[in-house]
Amino acid sequence: MIENLLNEYYRWLKDKTIFKKINEKYTEITTPHLDRHNDYIQIYMSEKNNAFSLTDGGSTIVGLLQDGCNLNTDKRKKILDMALNGFGI
Repeated sequence: MIENLLNEYYRWLKDKTIFKKINEKYTEITTPHLDRHNDYIQIYMSEKNNAFSLTDGGSTIVGLLQDGCNLNTDKRKKILDMALNGFGI
C-alpha cells in the first residue's frame, strides 16, 4: 500500500512539474508545490562540468525579509545556517 502511494505521488509530481529552458545556462523548474503566498515554487538549475547547481534566485530570503523576518541576529543566523547545512547547502 505504501509503495503504491509513493508511486502515485511520484507520478503526480512528474506530471505536474514543468521544465523550461531559459537560456543556454539555466532551466526553470516549476513545481506543483506552493509557497506561503500560494505561488508555485520555482527553482533554476544550471550544469557545469557535470555538476548541477540549484537556486531560487534568492526569493526565499527576500520573501522572509519582506515579511519582516530579520536575519541579522546571531540566533537567526545560526538557525538559518543549521537549516541550510541540513540540506547540504
